[in-house]
Amino acid sequence: MTALDSTGAATTPMGGPRRPRVRAHRRGVPLPLLVPGIVAIAFLLVPLLALLVRAPWKSLPDQLSSPEVWQALQLSLISATAATAVSLVLGVPLAWILARTEFPGRSFLRALVTLPLVLPPVVGGVALLLALGRNGVVGKWLDAWFGITLPFTTAGVIIAEAFVAMPFLVISVEGTLRAADPRFEEAATTLGASRFTAFRRVTLPLIAPGIAAGAVLAWARALGEFGATITFAGNFPGRTQTMPLAVYLALQNDPEAAIALSLILLTVSIAVLAGLRDRWMTGA
Repeated sequence: MTALDSTGAATTPMGGPRRPRVRAHRRGVPLPLLVPGIVAIAFLLVPLLALLVRAPWKSLPDQLSSPEVWQALQLSLISATAATAVSLVLGVPLAWILARTEFPGRSFLRALVTLPLVLPPVVGGVALLLALGRNGVVGKWLDAWFGITLPFTTAGVIIAEAFVAMPFLVISVEGTLRAADPRFEEAATTLGASRFTAFRRVTLPLIAPGIAAGAVLAWARALGEFGATITFAGNFPGRTQTMPLAVYLALQNDPEAAIALSLILLTVSIAVLAGLRDRWMTGA
């Protein structure tokens, strides 16, 4: 019940003053913000809508049932999954080092790790060729000692995709690690657990959502990689031709097939965004 004090102000049953309710007041969008916002929406959505409008829906089943499409799709799924696995094995420990340890040059190392995010993919492919090519800094020793040649192979596709996708996973996992309370790890070590045991039994379960989100982003980035793949691995059907490369090749000879392949990649991208909607868009 609400009571009145000596001044006539409303009070709560405990005697404290009642806070006035603040009604949400929605204001209109200022015109200088509304117009550019609408233009931005059109700029981003019209090309996607054009893809749907111009899609050859009648011949789409025939386009998607061709052996070349299924070869490219199968190779894309396998290579993206393998690249994500490589990113997990190498990226999660790297993220832990960046988030949990102090050493000189850590900020510089973090900048180098995230460099593939802004590096043109073709430049990344050239860098991989210079490092892992048959005459590369490391590649010549791999060829001489073990007979391993990575460029223009399926393994080269996986390496190129992992190179551009791993920073997405590292950033996601490092952010999750920084948000997690390190005192849980410290408590585990004081109870006799080693640092690795504390990481495996305590930290990993805590950061599992961040790892999952980073893995999905890395997988999606690997699936859509083009520049580094075509530069380092080439475009050989059945061996290195992934879906983006197949789209590029089909666009020159068969535009309808290129649109059909693009629709597959568009569907995958929408599915990834839908899966990460709560984490990356609403903050839930």
